[in-house]
Amino acid sequence: LLKVLSRIDSVLRSPRAPPLIFRPSKGPVQNSIKENGQRCGFEHLPLTIEMWADQLTALKDLHRSLRKLTLELLPWNTSDPQDKRESIRVEDLQLIVDAILEELENKEKNSQTPSLQTLSAIVSHFQKLFDVNSLNGVYPRMNEVYIKLGEMTNAMRNLHELLELDSSAPPTVVVNTVGKLCDIIKKNVTEQVQQLLGTQDIHSIISKLEEHECFFPPFQALIQDLLCLLEISNVDDILPAVQNLK
Repeated sequence: LLKVLSRIDSVLRSPRAPPLIFRPSKGPVQNSIKENGQRCGFEHLPLTIEMWADQLTALKDLHRSLRKLTLELLPWNTSDPQDKRESIRVEDLQLIVDAILEELENKEKNSQTPSLQTLSAIVSHFQKLFDVNSLNGVYPRMNEVYIKLGEMTNAMRNLHELLELDSSAPPTVVVNTVGKLCDIIKKNVTEQVQQLLGTQDIHSIISKLEEHECFFPPFQALIQDLLCLLEISNVDDILPAVQNLK
């Protein structure tokens, strides 16, 4: 018994031993044994051992909780050699915690990578915008949109150059400029028609057009009859042919 107590005493006095395990007895020496002139108190040793037993049990419970957390965060990592051991060490738990922390760090680094749910939402939004009924039609419609976008970009670039606009001018400016040019062209055409018909009044222009509409059909019929009668095909040959008949 002395040897056993002496060995316990050496363990308790070790630098690695917790400070609360060994406490010198303050009362009568009942459970103490003097060795080498020193007294060893073991009054608190049973309570400490009970505490250790509870901590070991709690360590196993903590290990099971960490394993559940690992299955949630690392579902592909199903191997755990520590499950086969009867005792769980702190080092085993530290390995699990390190693996979880490493996975969380990797997720933070790859946080910019879109998730499958985000990609699915993007595809669904594209289908709604461009009226695509199935996933098989997404790529063809993407190609079609890309081609149309290229054509529109080239057209806008050419319009910017033709209209002498800055390349940064928005499409609204291009449309307004084209509209102004159309107004100018229409105005010039109206002026030319007025000069051709010799009038500035719109009602006179309408009357002139009605007169021409009444005159030209009979005149065209007369010309066609002359061409057939004289057996010629060119209008310029009518006058020479009539002169020959004299």
